[in-house]
Amino acid sequence: MINLKSKFIAVEGAIGAGKTSLVLLLSKRFNAKHNLEVVEENPFLSKFYNDIERYAFQTQIFFLLSRYKQQLELAQQDLFNQTVFSDYLFAKDRIFAHLNLSGNELSMYEHLYEIMVKDIPRPDLIIYLQASTEMLMKRIALRDRPFERKMSFEYMRRLNLAYEEFFSYPDNYKKTKLIKINTNGLDFVGKNKDLEYIIDEIYKGG
Repeated sequence: MINLKSKFIAVEGAIGAGKTSLVLLLSKRFNAKHNLEVVEENPFLSKFYNDIERYAFQTQIFFLLSRYKQQLELAQQDLFNQTVFSDYLFAKDRIFAHLNLSGNELSMYEHLYEIMVKDIPRPDLIIYLQASTEMLMKRIALRDRPFERKMSFEYMRRLNLAYEEFFSYPDNYKKTKLIKINTNGLDFVGKNKDLEYIIDEIYKGG
């Protein structure tokens, strides 16, 4: 097996893009460690999708603190001599914050984020999984997580657009290589050839 040049690799994409599934497959393939976001532990999440405006701040702050703690633990590992795949980029928190917060709540969030981000390890490579909003909604429905059942198409459309905008500006991922992969026609969980295609892209780009 060819060794990966990149040691810390983050897989990103909107909800339903297949981030966690891909990270688990890649970490097994490369005998690497994985860092998985713990979404279900957020006690505000199911309430958030029922009433976004009311529960946005609590939901976002919980995620910010949880991701910060997890990333600090990751930073203490030897990222130079082992490969780690993560199913999220710390900056994703800011994507969601700007989608869900406004006014004083967003200002308070920004203050906390700017303090925390200085301590966060920077990935060597980001794999951005793109998909249409229709495809994301289909995948979300298939996995049928209870807290996602109230998620609207309009919310997902806005989130998908926010991701596209984020990754269209290189300043958002300075000094980090980026690979964009359109997953609309891929089934890397069920079809090995699709997984091999992604691995080939990683070798070429990372």
